[in-house]
Amino acid sequence: MTQSLDLRGLKCPLPTLKTRKALLTMTKGERLTILADDPMAAIDIPHFCNEAGHRLVEMTREGENRLCFVIEATGH
Repeated sequence: MTQSLDLRGLKCPLPTLKTRKALLTMTKGERLTILADDPMAAIDIPHFCNEAGHRLVEMTREGENRLCFVIEATGH
């Protein structure tokens, strides 16, 4: 199952905090797709995934400020 979050318009640290909150409700193997436009998200979300043990499946940049992340939850 895949869930989505549209975090465009939110500034650091909100994209990471909302990502963490969503992943807490997910089971192992579920995926979360995130849209963000805060440039810091390109640093913060991959770092969060590494620290929390979630797998960053994909990170793409569309245009100058649009980021898309796909994260696989590891469960909790």
